[in-house]
Amino acid sequence: MRLTTEFWVKAYLARLRLADIPAYVVAHGDDTGGAVLVKLATLDGKARLFQRSFDLMTGERAWIVLTEGGEADVDGSIRRQRDMDPDLWVIELEDRAGRHLLDEPGLT
Repeated sequence: MRLTTEFWVKAYLARLRLADIPAYVVAHGDDTGGAVLVKLATLDGKARLFQRSFDLMTGERAWIVLTEGGEADVDGSIRRQRDMDPDLWVIELEDRAGRHLLDEPGLT
């Protein structure tokens, strides 16, 4: 049995709150199986966009950087992804230190 996307998003937001990392759902996708993008804004005009990836060789899931650079460029990438997949969730974080917690156990 897999977790629903909505359940994962709520758990992730709770973990971010505990770490005092501001986070917002800017696009609510499909509750059961929508993919998730995580935008990390470092509040200096730059951002990184993470996407969960699946390694076919090992069966492991990992978060990879889909794009990074100027925040406007990252926002453009998000718009293009949402145009292709309206069921996509987008979560935006703001952290000067670049913390995102995606590498912590239970979040892959």
